[in-house]
Amino acid sequence: MIYRALRWITGIALHWFYRDIRVVGRERIPTNGPLLIAVNHWNALVDSLLVGWVMPRRITMTAKATLVDNPLVAVLFRILGVVPLRRVSDESRKKDGLPFDRARNTVAFREILDLLENDGAVLIFPEGKSHNATALEPLKTGLARLALQARDNRAISGVRILPIGVVFDSKATPGSLVDIRIGEAIEMESWPNSDAGTLTLEVAARLRALSECGVIRSEESPVRLPSRSLKRLLITMAAWWGRLTHQPSIQVARSLALRQSRDADQPAMLTIMFATGIVLLAYVLQIVVVGVLVRSFWVSVIYLVSLLGGAYWAAFENQPRRS
Repeated sequence: MIYRALRWITGIALHWFYRDIRVVGRERIPTNGPLLIAVNHWNALVDSLLVGWVMPRRITMTAKATLVDNPLVAVLFRILGVVPLRRVSDESRKKDGLPFDRARNTVAFREILDLLENDGAVLIFPEGKSHNATALEPLKTGLARLALQARDNRAISGVRILPIGVVFDSKATPGSLVDIRIGEAIEMESWPNSDAGTLTLEVAARLRALSECGVIRSEESPVRLPSRSLKRLLITMAAWWGRLTHQPSIQVARSLALRQSRDADQPAMLTIMFATGIVLLAYVLQIVVVGVLVRSFWVSVIYLVSLLGGAYWAAFENQPRRS
């Protein structure tokens, strides 16, 4: 329930920030069975939110373990089921002179394998870090080792690796475009060997083909309903109401995000985070005011529904949600 609610909220937030999020190859997404999702990593938390919105099934996300040093983040990770992974670069920051802990992710790997055994889907960024380079960074072998362990050690049948390329027109710019490209899955049951290096190279080749070309630009206009239809009129009114009641909060969030941003990864992520918090606070204040003025529970409920509907249609007015 919490996951579905957050997915709905983030879908709206993403479409408030980006003008269009276009998905190519949606039919290639496996709807069931154990799945490892390999994604290029150009935009920090936003990459996870985009993939979570696109995937029709629940996914388990992975994130760098240093984030759980923040107690609030640690609690959020537990609620959402995020699996923290510790990178070699995290280990290298140790000042006690101890060697790298080769077993640092043993518990995390076991948790991911358990998820796969139960037909779960797990999102992994095999580059290991978010970056601003236009080309794919060298991949770590962790994802490949997980896939091979699932097949060879756990005898989990039907494991697949699904490559997804996320390409931004301008990741830090509101109103820009995003392309999400779904590639052909690697079927582990037909993969010919148990060499993690070879499998990593294959995953890299597929991700490179999906992610190292720019956003596809089209001169086609968005599909619109007939202007005189009642449905179109209602959608237009709802979208207008949504912009009226949400735009001030979005503008405040954008201003705060730009003030706090230190690199190109942060404006979109911080805008979405700040906007979600500010919008929810604005909802509470408006409901309190409406409740005091009209003293009616049902009027307050109807007003809340109008806010939610307005937010949705302001985001999806010309591109109804396709997931």
